[in-house]
Amino acid sequence: MSADVRSSPSRRRLPIKPMGGARYALVLGLVIIGLLMLAGRIVTLHVVDRTFLQGQGDARILRTESLTAHRGMITDRHGEPLAISTPVVTLWANPQELPEDRIQRLMLAQALGMDLNDLDARLERFAHREFMFLRRQLTPEAAQRVLDLRMTGVYAQHEYKRYYPAGEVAAQLLGVTNVDDMGQEGVELAYQPYLAGTPGQRRVIKDRRGRLVRDLALLREAQPGGDLVLSIDQRLQYMAYRELKAAVAEHQADGGVVVMMDARTGEVLAMANQPSYNPNNRAGLDPRGLRNQAIVDVFEPGSVMKPLAMAAIMESGQFSRDVVVDTSPGWMRIDRFTIRDIRNYGRLDLAGILEKSSNIGMSRLVLALDDPLVPDLYRRLGFGQSTETGFPGEAVGHMPAPVRWSRSQWAALSYGYGLSVSALQLASAYTALANEGVRMQPSLLKLPDTPPGLPAIEPSVAYDLLRIMEESVQPGTGGRRAAVPGYRVAGKTGTVRKTSATGYEQNAYRSLFAGVAPVSDPRIVTIVMIDHPRGGDYFGGAVAAPVFSRVTGSALRLLDVPPDQRAR
Repeated sequence: MSADVRSSPSRRRLPIKPMGGARYALVLGLVIIGLLMLAGRIVTLHVVDRTFLQGQGDARILRTESLTAHRGMITDRHGEPLAISTPVVTLWANPQELPEDRIQRLMLAQALGMDLNDLDARLERFAHREFMFLRRQLTPEAAQRVLDLRMTGVYAQHEYKRYYPAGEVAAQLLGVTNVDDMGQEGVELAYQPYLAGTPGQRRVIKDRRGRLVRDLALLREAQPGGDLVLSIDQRLQYMAYRELKAAVAEHQADGGVVVMMDARTGEVLAMANQPSYNPNNRAGLDPRGLRNQAIVDVFEPGSVMKPLAMAAIMESGQFSRDVVVDTSPGWMRIDRFTIRDIRNYGRLDLAGILEKSSNIGMSRLVLALDDPLVPDLYRRLGFGQSTETGFPGEAVGHMPAPVRWSRSQWAALSYGYGLSVSALQLASAYTALANEGVRMQPSLLKLPDTPPGLPAIEPSVAYDLLRIMEESVQPGTGGRRAAVPGYRVAGKTGTVRKTSATGYEQNAYRSLFAGVAPVSDPRIVTIVMIDHPRGGDYFGGAVAAPVFSRVTGSALRLLDVPPDQRAR
């Protein structure tokens, strides 16, 4: 029975047949093909497409950053800083990465010094963009308070901000830069390429959040801008601005200008303007304060031109130095116009004509000349031409061409009407009187050497005129308030009616004084112009001359000019 059980078919094991050769070869082939395809793909990625893929990877992590170039410093002639650049931090954000949590938004707004609602409004406006400024030009300390929050989507950019130590004192001359540190006005604009320098570049690796991972290479070093040395003496600039501001306030004037020039070199030692503004804080800026009136504005100069016209008369050879002119009865009719003096001065010599500032005396002399000597001399003195300082918006003034001029136009030129000049042009012209007839071209930059100058007036005439003008600043004359104790001073007052659309105004004037000091060895030429004084006085001798006295006296002492032995 046991044998039957062992032999039962239900207990019998089935034999295992080995895989056929064809099936085995197929599976093995498929595996080999897969391995070959994988190897081929590896080869393709590492050899064939390596450059493309590496470029795609680099595009996602490699960045080329610009390195800001440090803007050059502007200094006065002694190296005192007038404009410097300080490091600041600009914060920007990717609105799409900023957290939505209100608490974090509130912390960010507080760190930025903003109202949360204002921040939300800005974020909403830039919601579909990947860049927006949070705050520009923060101090590093203020920016760090924001960065310490370690908030996603907030980034920093290092920049420079311009700072002006002198503030409003030299604002119009220096000009300003914009938020991108580009010159917009004044010297900052005139010398923008030189001051700005050349930005550099570096290659870095950044993560997807824009954070710096590694600094790879410096592609180009940033080249800092060049330093600019102006001709200005900061001590004289402060002093000139202080006196001008006080005079404008005292006489309730619209504004004013003081230009002080080195008589030997033409370098501008001080150039003050009123009104002014603080370039470090331009909130509530009065646009009038932006103009450098000394260079870009022109005006009819009036009687301060009389010494220059007298130079042409004396050079003509038609009159002796002791000639006497009858100015009676104090007025004269030329063409359709009446020319007047303040009163009837009677008979005057050349010195008396300048001392009394006689329009009649100047007119009679000029009308007696055979040739247009006065306008010819004016052109040699630079009127109607550029002063070539390179200052933006520099005015050339107006010097009419002598074509079909009437007798009244000839006469008007002799006492400073019918032409327009800038204060800088006037200062340059007066250097010819102070420098033995040689006019010095004005310069806003410190000069390494004394330039040759431009001969304009005969030396003997310039010498005689300077001494005649010295008598006009003595006690009992209109320019007596321009006297400087301890120094011999020469100068000329001017009071000019302002013009409007309807002609000359009856009660609006410009008060001027132009002078040279010291007469014994001229060092400086100073021009003072007060625009529309309303305090009662408006004559140049009462308004502008005292400013000249204070400014010139302080300047001579600061420049260590020894007092004159013969000064009164």
